Amino acid sequence: MFLYKNHDFSFIIYKVMFFTNYSLLLINYDLGAIKTMERRDKKNYYLDIAETVLERGTCLRRNYGSIIVKNDEIISTGYSGAPRGRKNCTDLGFCRREKLNIPRGTHYEMCRSVHSEANSIISASRRDMIGSTLYLVGRDVKTGEYVENANSCSMCKRLIINSGIKWVIIRDTKDNYREIGVEEWIKNDDSLSGEVGY
Repeated sequence: MFLYKNHDFSFIIYKVMFFTNYSLLLINYDLGAIKTMERRDKKNYYLDIAETVLERGTCLRRNYGSIIVKNDEIISTGYSGAPRGRKNCTDLGFCRREKLNIPRGTHYEMCRSVHSEANSIISASRRDMIGSTLYLVGRDVKTGEYVENANSCSMCKRLIINSGIKWVIIRDTKDNYREIGVEEWIKNDDSLSGEVGY
């Protein structure tokens, strides 16, 4: 007990503690009525970041964003756009592939852009990419919708295989995605099957 000028401070301290705890109890009770924000799952968290990256893309047809992650650290990012120093399609105001009516998934040698996967790979060292995961999001420029059945093209698949990336996770909707083990691309060699596109 603390005595100061004949006052019993222990009683005052007790009252302060009681009312403070009671107030905290009321505050906690009121907060329970507030809807708590659900925590985003980790894969969609990284896909959300890749989706932000695609907003830097300069393609007039479809923009892609990708990030490479290892041990919960982002190693690099990439988006679709012309090689450094060259004019982007957005600067030119036209898409060469669209002018030539080239269907999706074919004749990428006619594309002015470096794909997002390639850009993210060339921005990282191979030792950092071995065993990593590449997150990929594509959006149609005209509709703003996610690219249906998005996948890496055959050239990017080769780069992904040689970089040592282990998994590719591709967004289908805001909350749904596909996980592809790169080992599947090695076993099912699309360059031997004659399949084109994605």
